[in-house]
Amino acid sequence: MKLLLLCLGLSLVYADQEESHDVVTSNFDMSKVEGEWYTITLASQRLEYIAENGPMRVFLESIHVLPNSSLFFEFLIKTNGECISINFTCDKTEVQDEYSVEYYGLNKFHILETVYDEYIIYLLTNYNEGTQFNVMALYARKKNINRKIKERFEKLCQENGIVKENILDLTKVDRCQEARETGDAPASSTK
Repeated sequence: MKLLLLCLGLSLVYADQEESHDVVTSNFDMSKVEGEWYTITLASQRLEYIAENGPMRVFLESIHVLPNSSLFFEFLIKTNGECISINFTCDKTEVQDEYSVEYYGLNKFHILETVYDEYIIYLLTNYNEGTQFNVMALYARKKNINRKIKERFEKLCQENGIVKENILDLTKVDRCQEARETGDAPASSTK
């Protein structure tokens, strides 16, 4: 019996190590972030930007890597109760793993960490009219994600100046899922 418990304990420790081994925190292979994603949580120092009808309350559909190494993001945004498609081409900056795009000011962002086939955590800094603030996003390959990853996201938010009260779990709100799942997605607007 003791041997069985020891084996169980060792397998749990090994499984935990295996899970953290897959986490990538630098030198990202952007081809591995390509594909479909779901917005799980958003967080910001300025809550009004990610609150309902806020300009940064966007629901990620997919990421594509372009031949010039730029990233093409497809989002849905809910405006006046209607889901609208909005797309962005984000260009690499001179900083490794950093991208930029103009949207409500200049936005520079990079991945903090990822497990390519499971989740990705982005940190975005918005620069607009002499002010700046951070927005963080947790995206997943499935509609929901385990609690441990959400807790990790919360910790990273706090490390980047975002308080727990400004973290929104969007798995419990309409993420324009119906339009996405039925293929009735709205016409797009490219930025």
